[in-house]
Amino acid sequence: MSSPCSRHPHPHRLIQQPLTELTEKLRSKSRKITAPRQAILEVLRRHQHPITNKEIHAALGTADCDLATVYRNLHTLEDMGMVRRFDFGDGVARFELLEEGDDGHHHHLVCTDCSAVVEVEGCFPTELEQALARRHGFTRVTHKLEFFGLCPKCAPAAPASA
Repeated sequence: MSSPCSRHPHPHRLIQQPLTELTEKLRSKSRKITAPRQAILEVLRRHQHPITNKEIHAALGTADCDLATVYRNLHTLEDMGMVRRFDFGDGVARFELLEEGDDGHHHHLVCTDCSAVVEVEGCFPTELEQALARRHGFTRVTHKLEFFGLCPKCAPAAPASA
């Protein structure tokens, strides 16, 4: 039996969906296609890993879009299932664009110093989830797993071996 991650693999690449398809999804859900929404979608398309509201706002550059507009639009896109929110325990929400048919289920390795994010391939087998659920009487079990540590850039240099 496959795990949730293998059913919906999350490739480590940029979103391949053209912006026109993304805006069409907005149109199909009776949402306006505003310039800020298009700009936010384009920023998210270019990032492989979850990014913060402020990073999105900074990436918009000279676009006429304030931080409150970024927050509102991300909330709308999340409600529509086009964006997934991640919480890495530091009180800062990060967002990632989902491709059509992707439920966004994958895991991350997060640097506790610089907040660098690496996506982790693979997932727990469904059998493990089912065994845990049976053992404790739970149903509809899912999981969310994030690993934390120091990335190579932030880790202290290893002592030279003699």
